Amino acid sequence: MTTGRTAGHGPLTGVRVVELAGIGPGPFAAMLLADLGADVVRVDRPGGTALSIDPAHDVTNRNKRSVIIDLKAPDGPARVLDLAARADVLIEGNRPGVAERLGVGPRECHARNPRLVYGRMTGWGQDGPLADRAGHDVSYIAVTGTLGLIGAPDRPPPVPANLLGDYAGGSLYLVVGVLAALHHARGGGAGQVVDAAIVDGTAHLSAMIHGMLSAGGWHDRRGANLLDGGCPYYGTYETADGGYMAVGALEPRFYDVFTDLLGLTDVREARTDWTRWAELREAVAARFATRTRDEWTAVFEGSDACVAPVLSLREAPHHPHLAARGTFTEHGGITQPAPAPRFSATPTAVRTAPAPPGAHTREVADDWDVPALVTDPLERVSAKTTVNTVTTAVKDLPHRGD
Repeated sequence: MTTGRTAGHGPLTGVRVVELAGIGPGPFAAMLLADLGADVVRVDRPGGTALSIDPAHDVTNRNKRSVIIDLKAPDGPARVLDLAARADVLIEGNRPGVAERLGVGPRECHARNPRLVYGRMTGWGQDGPLADRAGHDVSYIAVTGTLGLIGAPDRPPPVPANLLGDYAGGSLYLVVGVLAALHHARGGGAGQVVDAAIVDGTAHLSAMIHGMLSAGGWHDRRGANLLDGGCPYYGTYETADGGYMAVGALEPRFYDVFTDLLGLTDVREARTDWTRWAELREAVAARFATRTRDEWTAVFEGSDACVAPVLSLREAPHHPHLAARGTFTEHGGITQPAPAPRFSATPTAVRTAPAPPGAHTREVADDWDVPALVTDPLERVSAKTTVNTVTTAVKDLPHRGD
């Protein structure tokens, strides 16, 4: 039994993906495709990538297989192109022009496989004045206006980890683009290049707010709007033990429940009077400061006040609702988010641990019929023989007259 094979579970079973190793949004996008059942082969480089963590704990490499190819070696590009010729999707996250210089750009790949979906993940995009410039999540979200939405008006905007740019504006848009292009190709169309830029995706995420801005329903500054912390009944408050509660009591009926349970019915009318919002905020903050986070959690338990405790990463898997749904799972000693979304007919799961670099070279050489992946001559012959096991066995049988 081959334990490393990752295909066979999820709606993308049968889809083959080549991932050129990188960091951040590219690996996450490939993990999402792998979680959905695609057979993702990660092409790792000798020595690994910058900013990488211990491969045994890098859950963005779960449900994948790994081979090592040195793209700067004379035969490196040819080995990647052999994989691309047998793939449905290729994902790369280099700066514009790098894949071309290495000999594995769209032109070379489409010459081998015209129906290949070539997914490109960058921060600035494939063109524009900054296309060749270095950057990271915080750089990209800064110029889109989305970083400027976050935080108190009298403090620098806080950095939202790398969730908003890399993963929401980057990975998820790459996956949507890849799946749309794959649908087109499987419907008889040609393969194509998907240019997924974090600046484009992050800007797209703010579509509703741009509509509100145009309609006069959003002020172009932090901490002055319904959804950016400016509203006293949509934000976070510190509790007596240094914890925090999140409040989202926007609608009148939820707000009424919130103020009832908080014991602040005397300031209820301040909801619609923005001139009293500061007064309301102070009253809410003072009340939350009288009890611990767990005590307030118990107060709001089972209500429609839209109030929840702010949990840490280690606490979140133990939240009763998340535990009941199995939102987090444990695999190989690592607690991690379970695959999402969920499917009624083609369920997904964490099937394999993070792929160690190069651990599946022989296996992929066999499954994808690419014996050249195996660099050792004797192993290469063995891999080629394995691919053709049945044919070879029949040929080698002695002829029998009966």
